[in-house]
Formats: sequence, structure tokens, C-alpha cells
Amino acid sequence: MVDVNATLVHRIDLSPRVALLRIRPDAQPPAPFVPGQFVQIGLPMELPSRDGTSPPRVRVLKRSYSIASDPGAAGEYELCVALVQGGKLTPELWKLAVGGKLWIDEKPMGHFTLEGIPADKTLLCISTGTGLAPFVSMLREARRTGSARRFVILHGVRECADLCYRDELEHRRKLEFATTYIPVVSREEWPGLRGRVQSVLADEALCRKFGIELDPSRTHALLCGNPDMIVEVRALLEARGFRVDSAAGKEGGGLGGIRLERYW
Repeated sequence: MVDVNATLVHRIDLSPRVALLRIRPDAQPPAPFVPGQFVQIGLPMELPSRDGTSPPRVRVLKRSYSIASDPGAAGEYELCVALVQGGKLTPELWKLAVGGKLWIDEKPMGHFTLEGIPADKTLLCISTGTGLAPFVSMLREARRTGSARRFVILHGVRECADLCYRDELEHRRKLEFATTYIPVVSREEWPGLRGRVQSVLADEALCRKFGIELDPSRTHALLCGNPDMIVEVRALLEARGFRVDSAAGKEGGGLGGIRLERYW
């Protein structure tokens, strides 16, 4: 028997493909985490035996998700999850109602954090899909603690319904000079920018319009999401003098101006 150790306490279905899930460990408060880290969640699954003749095995099928919560928010983790058609875990996760049980790892992990990045550098946060989640956590913590650090959040999706956290980020953009939010939609007509995040960064006029400074002495770029986006944006930034950080800025070449998190 596989133990489940957490409860789904809240969910918001933003679209048929994207949902916000709040998960609370049953035995203890969530372990401390740093914005940018991830946690594994899972569901018990019956798997066929390796030899095809023994009884099925029950195992927890796990996947990793970046935490969107502010670390100062007690009691639960907030995750932004995309439904993967044909996937093994998310179609089952989509059936889980509030109050449903699941498994969660005891300790968040990961090094995609702001460690070592000087506070006076603008954070250029470039994401696709649910790769926005770690930047929401970073922004929430920064504003709760009174930081006026500048965030430029460039978020690319296929359709408008996939713009998770749009209302929150639009609200912050209107209230805060230090928050710039740039949503980009690639496969649907809408009043905002069309295309991919790469096209925004390659357009000098758009960069000037949104105050994007592609200068590694003033800006630190964080890339999270689709690996193809990361490859293309990295090449674009490296042509401007950026380099990928070495060991989170601790050893070797130190800070180079780019930090990466691939989502599959």
C-alpha cells in the first residue's frame, strides 16, 4: 500500500489545459523553500508487472512542479499545472477534486533561484506556459518584503486562456513602476502582442517601449519553460554579451547574466 500524505485544498481551472492547485501536507506545515524551487507531487498508479504474469504493482507516479507561492504564505504550496494530453500523471490529476488525496515530497528542491544576483539588477523573467510560476513566487516575496527591485516579466502562451496569473500581474503593473508585464500570444487573435517571446526580444522598438535593457551589466535574464525557447533566447542574449551563470554565480566564471530552467 502506497501512502498519500497531502490534500488538494483548492483548485482554479483557468482553462481546459491549465489549473492552479493548492496542496497542503497532512502531517506538518510545508517545508521552507526559496522562490524558484520546485516540489514533486504524485498519485498512486497501478503498473503492469515487468514479466506480465505477476500481480500489478502500485507505485507513486511523480512529476516536478515549480512553486508559485510566496514563501511567507503559510500552510500550502501553490502549483500551476498544465494538462499533458496522453500523459500518465496529469490526466489523472485533472480528475482530482478538492479534498482529494495525493503524494507530495517532504522537501522542495532546485537551484533556479535569485541567489547571488545583485539587488540593483533588473530581473528579465522570460517564460512560456506554466514556466511563469517561479517568477510569480519571486515577485510575491519581493513585494511582501518591501523590495522595489524591478521585474520585467515576459510570458508567452498559445492562447489567451493560458495566461495564468494575468489578472494579478496586470494589477501589479498598474500599481507598481517596478513591475513590467508583457504577455504574448502565438496562436490566437487578441488585442495584445502576437508571436513568441523571442520576437519581442529581437525587436529593438519593442525593447525600448517596455524598457528592456539587453545589457548584462544592468540586467539578469532568467529563462523558464519550453527548451526550444530557451535555446533561441539564450543565443539571442549571448549575441548581446550575456553568458550562462556558472554554479549559480559561486564558482568559475561566476555571474554571466543568464539562469535557466527547462520544463521537460
